[in-house]
Amino acid sequence: MAPSFLSFVSLYGIYLRRCLTASGLSSKSIDIDNDTTIHLWSPNPDQTPPHHQQKPALLLLHGFGPSAIWQWRRQVQFFASSFDLYVPDMVFFGGSTTRSKERSEVFQAVSMAKLMEKLGVKKYHVMGTSYGGFVAYHMAKLWPDTVEKVVIASSGVNMRKADNTALLERAKVENIEEIMLPETATQIRTLSRLAVSWRFNMVPDFFWNDILNQLYSENRQQKMELLKGITLAVADDSFKITPLQQDVLIVWGDRDQIFPLRMAHELKELLGKKAKLEIIEKASHVPQIEDSAQFNKIVQNFLSG
Repeated sequence: MAPSFLSFVSLYGIYLRRCLTASGLSSKSIDIDNDTTIHLWSPNPDQTPPHHQQKPALLLLHGFGPSAIWQWRRQVQFFASSFDLYVPDMVFFGGSTTRSKERSEVFQAVSMAKLMEKLGVKKYHVMGTSYGGFVAYHMAKLWPDTVEKVVIASSGVNMRKADNTALLERAKVENIEEIMLPETATQIRTLSRLAVSWRFNMVPDFFWNDILNQLYSENRQQKMELLKGITLAVADDSFKITPLQQDVLIVWGDRDQIFPLRMAHELKELLGKKAKLEIIEKASHVPQIEDSAQFNKIVQNFLSG
């Protein structure tokens, strides 16, 4: 592995942290109980005017992959002036960890709710992308009086066994961890092909290996357990997605190959009359990065409406 001063990924990570700091957030770790510690970026009290008008709170939940700063930078920069932002690393991502044996997305939801309670945030909107959308769904379902509006982006909350099988076929692999927890340059090329509409055919292997070493090497065993612990994708297809009490915005890229657009339309029907669907053209699984301007505008209109 190259020294960190020769690593593009490490240098870009420094840039991302500076972007969040410049947006008025600070990094901290909080013990939410005796077993679990959550790292997050949240409003810096030193940069808050003494008599400022309190802004609505927005919790951002990242997807399966790199830690939160790699997935939400453009949203932090856009929404920080209008919302008090809370950007945690979920358990076993970034600086968050636990001694608990729990591994389901329900456990992640409980952990995020405990975090917000520890921070003294009584009501908040929640936005989750991909795996974070699974967690956001459960938070909204379990705490309808606390969670206000809900944004679910590129998240196959309605995933069935057949959807998982079809994803493996598209990726031409046998196991889901070969996609979500890549270990080789070939595997991460496959992930990028499925998740991003841009093409990286000319990117050399040393760059992919840098990404693997810096962003995918930690807590691999625990993350594999998280993948196996997702209750929405269990073998029993009888799991029912029920409508939420909150207004729900579903945002999807029309070229998503992780969770195809068909799943977005189905999810909207399952979540009922209070759910609306917005489709971003020429975007794949990470529209918040691929077309951040359109993504941010759609979300802003929903949260402010």
